[in-house]
Amino acid sequence: MNIKEIAQIAGVSPSTVSKVLNHKDSSIRPETRERVLKIAKEYHYTPYGSALSSQKTWVLGILLSVSTSLDMTLNGIIQTAQKNGYATLVCNSYSSMEQELKNLTTLIKNNVDAIIWEPVCEQSLNYKSYLQEKNLPFLVIGEHNEDTSNLISYHEFSYCMTQELLHAKHQQIACILTEGRRSPSFLEGYKRCLFDHQITLNEDFIFYDFSDALLYQIKQHQISGFICSHYQKALEFYQWINSFNYRIPEDFSLIVLKTDISETLTYPELSTYTVSKESFGSYLCEKLIAELENSSPVPQCFSQDFILDNYSTIRPPHQLSAKKITVVGSINIDTYLNVASLPHSGKTVSTSTSAVYPGGKGINQAVGAAKLGQRVTLIGNVGSDLDADLIYHALNEYGIEIHGVKRCNQVDTGKAYIFVENSGNSMISILDGANHIFTPEDIQKNEHLFQNTSYCLIQSEIPLDTVYQACMTAHNFGAKTILKPSACNSLSESLLKHVDILVPNEDELNELCASETLSLEEKTTMLLNLGAKTIIVTLGDKGCYAKTRNWEEYFPATTFPSIDNTGASDAFISAFAAYLMNGYDLKKSIQIASYAAGFCVSREGVVPALIDKNTLESYIKQQNPDLLR
Repeated sequence: MNIKEIAQIAGVSPSTVSKVLNHKDSSIRPETRERVLKIAKEYHYTPYGSALSSQKTWVLGILLSVSTSLDMTLNGIIQTAQKNGYATLVCNSYSSMEQELKNLTTLIKNNVDAIIWEPVCEQSLNYKSYLQEKNLPFLVIGEHNEDTSNLISYHEFSYCMTQELLHAKHQQIACILTEGRRSPSFLEGYKRCLFDHQITLNEDFIFYDFSDALLYQIKQHQISGFICSHYQKALEFYQWINSFNYRIPEDFSLIVLKTDISETLTYPELSTYTVSKESFGSYLCEKLIAELENSSPVPQCFSQDFILDNYSTIRPPHQLSAKKITVVGSINIDTYLNVASLPHSGKTVSTSTSAVYPGGKGINQAVGAAKLGQRVTLIGNVGSDLDADLIYHALNEYGIEIHGVKRCNQVDTGKAYIFVENSGNSMISILDGANHIFTPEDIQKNEHLFQNTSYCLIQSEIPLDTVYQACMTAHNFGAKTILKPSACNSLSESLLKHVDILVPNEDELNELCASETLSLEEKTTMLLNLGAKTIIVTLGDKGCYAKTRNWEEYFPATTFPSIDNTGASDAFISAFAAYLMNGYDLKKSIQIASYAAGFCVSREGVVPALIDKNTLESYIKQQNPDLLR
């Protein structure tokens, strides 16, 4: 194929063909020029003679820095080159500058029309002079490219991913990165989106590894959503978090950047934004060909639609969707003293064994509900002493939300001294500490923590005006209240009207209704008439008695050996609330709670003795299989 033959096919003169092929075509109409170029490409015209190096060969050179550096981008380049009548010659530098120079020389000697070049390093850019000397067009791509228009806008992807979570009501958004070329740009977009939406950047929310710090923030629900720069990293994160029994999107949301079509075949399905690297490669090739052929220029920068592929791992924040139990009450350090018999006036008792645990009815009930699988928030006070650190550590261990636990300056954490005799009976002396300065204002400051609360567990080892404020606040947020009237001898009618379920033991009932002539049933009726909706009186080894305005029933105790009855009521209340949350009715919840209390009295301590969900339900299925249906 020669110029005359091309001219004959195109219906133009040979001189016109020569001008087009030698870029001297300013006087030639564009449609004629395009027709000549199209025929020359289709017939792979190659010039003859000494001017070979200045003539078109219809070959594009592609020089990579490493074999996998362009992946699907390379496909896009090759497909677009072939579509436009160009063959491709691909070389690989394998991260070697020496090999890179050899490859550049090879491409020049093969008279390629232009080169798409991914430099090995910044220093490689010095090789530009070789190309410029030959007037050889080239397009620099990759991380060492000085022209940002030849880069994928990873910052735009991360901006849109962050914005997607913001639209889903997330505010606590973290970023997971893999060290690499795209990460700085990806991080830039994440930061810019937060700034544009007036959200303060938390540097602790930027992760390159999966650490204890990350797990702690997840446990505390300090992070509600993640964006991730690499799909493989997201899969590793998914597997890691599953090992701690957290679930996506139940516990938090996740959006991932995907760059390879093969990643769509992996499990699990993740919410993704997909980079069309093939389209990017096509853009790069079209840009270079436009320069070669003086044709209409392509857009200055590569762009694509930012579309979320699916919503599999996106939900509203946990605190806006998951129901929970909120516990308001005392927080102590419990010191257990085992004695042969309980002390009384005029008698000294000695002990050779003691143990120290986090305690107080607030902690006991919070841990009890958490071990039974419920999401739990605790509101209360600790001091500024070392005991407070022990409290925080224990709460974190059980995954209890602690945003409402306030450290109070210049006061000690509450303390309880518990004497337990061989029969399992106990007596308790309490040093209020920080519990004494737990005020209604503390409840008001934390009222946002009552959102999505189904049941609020409250105990009266804190000031009664604080108890009243907690009950009112819980009702304002649509929660039902369960009150344990410990360490008090009266409850006002105004307070009882805000109590849905009152759970005294027999001694506490007698304190509240100080009359020797009234029966237990009559005393509960009195409290119902004052405003409480349901009364459950725990009776130790005799079980419990429950009463509403329309129903009453005695429930027998479960058979367990009595080692320490200190935490029986807390175990009962936490299990009772947990199974009401699970959809069981009042009667079944009482029966299930009786088993939980039985487990607790058969062990020493309270927090260590509280039963977990699997153990409790496995035992009940053996003893009373119909109960859990």
